[in-house]
Amino acid sequence: MTGPAGGTGRPSTVVVPAERGATRIADRVVAKTAAQAAREALGPLPPDAAPPHATVVVRHDSARVRLHLELAYPTDIGARCKAVRCHVEERVSALTGMEVPEVTVQVERLHLVPVPGVAQGRTQ
Repeated sequence: MTGPAGGTGRPSTVVVPAERGATRIADRVVAKTAAQAAREALGPLPPDAAPPHATVVVRHDSARVRLHLELAYPTDIGARCKAVRCHVEERVSALTGMEVPEVTVQVERLHLVPVPGVAQGRTQ
């Protein structure tokens, strides 16, 4: 016996989207997304600087991000870190659909960048 759509006779059931299952995004993928977002926020890096690196802990629909980065100096370190934190939180949330309650930024190294018009080295 066939059903109305010419099927096998089994009743057609529609499963509610919330009961279908879940997509799990690996921590490694979220970490790569966070590192890319940090690169976007920082712009060009000093020539010998390492690119930003991220570690992530994912629990349920929440991701806690820890970023390790290197900055040019002199710069407003606090403002740069705040800009990175805000951008990473926004991008990771938008791209993964996860809540990002915490973004920790650790500055690993400062790279001295010569400032035009300022004497370098010792002065007498």
